[in-house]
Amino acid sequence: MTRLQRAGLAPEEGPHAVAAIGSGGLRLVALDEQARALGLAVGELLGRVRARIGVPLRVHPAEPEAERDALHRLCRWAMRYAPIVAPFGPAEGCHGLAIDIAGASHLHGGEAALLDDLAGRLARSRIPARIALADTMGAAFALARSGRTSPALVPPGEHGAHLAPLPVEALRLDPEVAAGLRRLGLRRIADVEALPRSGLARRFGLAPLLRLDQAYGRRAEPLAPLDEARSFSAARGFLDPIGRQSDVIAAARALMEEIAPRLERAGLGACALRLSLHRVDGAVRTLEIGLSRPERSPERIAGLIALRLERLGAGLDAGFGFETADLAVTSAEPMAEKQASLGGSGAGERVANLADTIAQRIGRRLQRLAPRESHVPERAEGIVSWVAPPLPYPAILPARPLVLFARSEAAQDVFATAPDGPPHRFRWRAREYRVARAEGPERIAPEWWREQAEPRDYYRIECEAGRRLWLYRDGPHGQERPAAWFVHGMFP
Repeated sequence: MTRLQRAGLAPEEGPHAVAAIGSGGLRLVALDEQARALGLAVGELLGRVRARIGVPLRVHPAEPEAERDALHRLCRWAMRYAPIVAPFGPAEGCHGLAIDIAGASHLHGGEAALLDDLAGRLARSRIPARIALADTMGAAFALARSGRTSPALVPPGEHGAHLAPLPVEALRLDPEVAAGLRRLGLRRIADVEALPRSGLARRFGLAPLLRLDQAYGRRAEPLAPLDEARSFSAARGFLDPIGRQSDVIAAARALMEEIAPRLERAGLGACALRLSLHRVDGAVRTLEIGLSRPERSPERIAGLIALRLERLGAGLDAGFGFETADLAVTSAEPMAEKQASLGGSGAGERVANLADTIAQRIGRRLQRLAPRESHVPERAEGIVSWVAPPLPYPAILPARPLVLFARSEAAQDVFATAPDGPPHRFRWRAREYRVARAEGPERIAPEWWREQAEPRDYYRIECEAGRRLWLYRDGPHGQERPAAWFVHGMFP
């Protein structure tokens, strides 16, 4: 899918093309109908094209990342028809998608009705597309790319007859292999299918045999779904479109009840889910739900969705109603079994539930501090999302202040009886402090791979006024340069 296909035709008049860097310079990678009518073809050098045609050609730079994101959004939209949707890979040109509708077509009135609905929705969204339905992925691709009609519906068992007259390029072969077949006079798929397999393999390798077997159904070709985690998903259609929040919550609970046994058998729990609501007019409303720990309780998931819908209110914008809803687990983690009959939930579970509730009410994921691999105090903790599973803490933690300053503050007029001992008196924030007790030193050195710096000697100080501070001496005490002291935090 190109940028022109995502946005429809650009407002400027004239033929449009998309170009990208290739061998020999800029080459055309996508064309609109006006450009094709001028005889232009994908793969031509842009300089030669401009010299050949007599009208201005509006050229747009290729945006591979944006095109991939747009294709993935289209794949998620296409999950309204079936849960297994796979974007095309390099062999198919990365400009399309495949939908496995086995067992799902009856939900849309049959295969013909599904194709008509898909084609109509794409046309109303101004997304040009060629569509084909066949027994195999290879046959459907070949008919969509090179067939005469679109949408094309091949009756079961008749894909071989429809494949025979198509060009060899429709087999998803390497361009050099397809060109070699044509030089031998093998222009149609039927010509290649009629050749002895041993001779074909000796001349062109195993790729033509593989593609022939996949297209004719002699070898399976499993699809690679957009997101493997979406194997834990469920969808439901409604004869009468729904729009009330209570109906959406009930649908989400029913979908999670369908997913939960599969998660349990896999020993997993959902850490993030996506509820997609498909409106009658084709618009999709998506709710992302993040959890602070793995979960598979339908009631818990439905409760979080209820909180999110309560916050959205009229912002959900159901329009004329939602005709399809699907719930997919987008992130899953191992979930240990626990005893549910004795006692209540632990403190950690209650804190996690509170975090999830707050996150749904404010519409943002919460964050927390987590330890990081560093000895230096200001780098020893980092901010992570509550959705991520908690990182393991060390069994024994050294005493650290409850308040750690973002930047340590200098202490002046420090007096210490021993050169390498704790201070007895110092001035900080325009006040003088006298030390009643001191513990330390605790020597903390920076990581050797980060920087070359002197180690710090930290002391836990209790002042005569009762304040407890965390001070450190930066570097050794010497005669040439007195040691510099800093206050880094405060204990409760």
